[in-house]
Amino acid sequence: MPKLGLKLWSLNTDDYYGEAVRLYQASVYDYIELYVVPGTSGTLPKWKQLRIPFIIHAPHFAHGFNLAKMEKKQRNREIYSEVKQFADELNAPYIIFHGGIDGDIWETATQLAALEEPRALLENKPFKALPNRMHGNFCRGYNAEEVGYVMRQANCGFCFDFGHAVCAANSQKKDIFAYFQTFLSLNPTIFHLTDIEDIQSEYDSHPHLGEGQLNLAKVIPLIGREKLVTLETNKNSKTVLDDFTRDVQVFKRLYNAK
Repeated sequence: MPKLGLKLWSLNTDDYYGEAVRLYQASVYDYIELYVVPGTSGTLPKWKQLRIPFIIHAPHFAHGFNLAKMEKKQRNREIYSEVKQFADELNAPYIIFHGGIDGDIWETATQLAALEEPRALLENKPFKALPNRMHGNFCRGYNAEEVGYVMRQANCGFCFDFGHAVCAANSQKKDIFAYFQTFLSLNPTIFHLTDIEDIQSEYDSHPHLGEGQLNLAKVIPLIGREKLVTLETNKNSKTVLDDFTRDVQVFKRLYNAK
């Protein structure tokens, strides 16, 4: 059985903190994937109190981190410094990065390589960015060619997001499962999994497992037994994570049925 992860943000020291402890003690999940919001290192002491393994997710475009743009290099470095602090103090074995928005994949690879971060994993992205107020249009790392290039240049690993791959395949009018295989050939270390609201959409969504149109019975067997899988489904409540528990139950049932 793969190890399953709960996705939280570094800000979640009140909303979901107690629930994270309760569910870990009940063996519902195996690790926390913590998205670091810039400027929140003050929450580190509370996260360090937990006897729970962590994986770190660096901020993305919406929080000002964009590896694909040369003009963002200095700010990227500043944000990465805080991300590194989280990873170091929480003993995280991996840090997940997005490739950036617009810009150039060469710049993504150059900046990520310059960080000399041995824990780095690059996550694949949709082709089109979600509609936003920051004027970003196209994601870097939308296909296996771009991801593979960064992996070679930056000597990093790979985090495979199934939902992002569905979106990118739809943008290019490609078969979804054939597109999955191009990424699986890169030997992902971590997987991100949600269901998909509209299996033909170019835009990302995060419904609960079994509440969308993705053929999970066909997807879940693609994940290796020793892999890590972060369930990135929506959270319906600000205080409890019963919906996450149900997602874990759906995953385990389908994985054991393969």
